Order: sequence, then structure tokens, then C-alpha cells
Amino acid sequence: MTYEVRPNTGSLFINDRKDQDKHPDRTGNAIIGGVEYRVSGWIKDGAKGKWLSLAFTPKDAARTNDKARQEPISDMIDF
Repeated sequence: MTYEVRPNTGSLFINDRKDQDKHPDRTGNAIIGGVEYRVSGWIKDGAKGKWLSLAFTPKDAARTNDKARQEPISDMIDF
């Protein structure tokens, strides 16, 4: 079975290439509003327990050096 990202969904996987603390703990892909995003996630520990901080970067922006298009869209989700 092949993994397929469907509209308005995404998945995160353990980042097996994490070398530094600033690198994301999880990485993956999502399609939101017809736009493909690279998703990065960091597991954080706060007063209410663990939570996941997410950053969404359009895939086409990751291939260019256009700083304005590389601004991530961030969100936080409890888990």
C-alpha cells in the first residue's frame, strides 16, 4: 500500500535525520486548500504537559530562496 496525502490532511513521522536540538522532532507533508506543505513538528513540555508545535512551509517555497514565501504558518496542537 502506497502512502498518499489527501486534501486537507497530512501526516508526521519521526525525524530520523535530527542532528541538532533546533531540528524538528517530526516531519511530514500536508495538503491544505490545494497547496502542498512541508510540516515540521517539535515536541514541547509546558505547564500543562507535552504539546506539539507545528510549522507549515509551502513546498514550492522550500525550492526557492524567496524569503517572503518561506515564512512558516505555525500552529499548536495538544496531544
